[in-house]
Amino acid sequence: MYQIKTFNAISPVGLATFTAEYQINQKDAQPDAYLIRSVDLHEHDFPRSLKAIGRCGAGYNNIPLERASEQGIAVFNTPGGNANAVKELVLAMMILANRQVIAAANWTNQVQPGADITLEAAKSQFNGQELLGKRLAVIGLGHVGSLVANAAVNLGMEVIGYDPYLSADAAWQLSREIHRAPSLAAVVDQADFITVHVPKNEETTGMIDQELISQFKPTAVLLNFARHGIVDNQAVIDALNTKRLRWYSTDFSDALIHGHPRVTILPHLGGSTVEAEANCARMAAKAVMTYLTTGNLINSVNLPALQTPFASPERITLIHRNIPNMLGQISSLIAQHQINIENLANRAKADFAYTIVDVSDFANPDQQAALIQELAQIPAVSRVRLIHQPRGGNK
Repeated sequence: MYQIKTFNAISPVGLATFTAEYQINQKDAQPDAYLIRSVDLHEHDFPRSLKAIGRCGAGYNNIPLERASEQGIAVFNTPGGNANAVKELVLAMMILANRQVIAAANWTNQVQPGADITLEAAKSQFNGQELLGKRLAVIGLGHVGSLVANAAVNLGMEVIGYDPYLSADAAWQLSREIHRAPSLAAVVDQADFITVHVPKNEETTGMIDQELISQFKPTAVLLNFARHGIVDNQAVIDALNTKRLRWYSTDFSDALIHGHPRVTILPHLGGSTVEAEANCARMAAKAVMTYLTTGNLINSVNLPALQTPFASPERITLIHRNIPNMLGQISSLIAQHQINIENLANRAKADFAYTIVDVSDFANPDQQAALIQELAQIPAVSRVRLIHQPRGGNK
């Protein structure tokens, strides 16, 4: 029986994905896995029993990945699980920026009921523009960016995208009407809207800076529904105040931009739909179950993707440092116990690697325990697990 501990409010739809072999929040149980949303785990002490963390969402900056890897914990996220929700919100904010919907609604609510003549006479001050024919620049064409780009094409917009790391799979998802820009400067040139959809890392932090914003049209609208810190908010305020930018919409609050009349800030609503929360929880649950029961890795953010069918009833998995001679040490110890290797798979990601070894049957439980203990004592090994092939055959 596997024990799952949840943090935050996890969608019941996702929790229902767990089979009868899993218990959720069993009191005093040692958890095999966490299912989390936004809880900050950087100061959290992980119990030795913990083998996996499923993050119900795409971002994972609330998880200490290096420490998780050192303690042999696989971390998973749910890329694309909330992509449609974010796409819809971005489209909504583009419409709001162009049609002055919020300002018009606020003004109307202040007018006495029944003042139809006043309303009709004053509505011209809220004249807006249509999205049809406008140019949209999409920076980052992954799960969310590609959906936004395709939807904008369907709305009759001219769409140009920039993504130097665009995968072949992602490229297949894009409409042929989307133009590809060779640089950031080229993608923002003459754009009426600029929306950013990239992960936050050293390369992307502050990428929308003063220099790039200076190349925008003064009438442009900037949208950031990706991550806080990708846009330099001081540069945004400077551009708004000097009329080098028309509007800024974002999902991330900051004292620098709070209260500005041409900034719309939402309370991180991007993935806050019933459907998105269910999708993400379901994806996280499936990734955690797959890992615990088969050792296969899907959507891991700290370990490499690795999936292989069972070649024998017994499987040994190891999380270890990505250093020379690890496979030699592992194979040598297994051979010393006169156990045959039926299949071996190994893959690395940055400083850590993951190895799956399918072995022939052990002679007895003592031999089994001795080998697992010896493998765990290899200095660079973080975690060793012995997994029996699930009922029903290969998975």
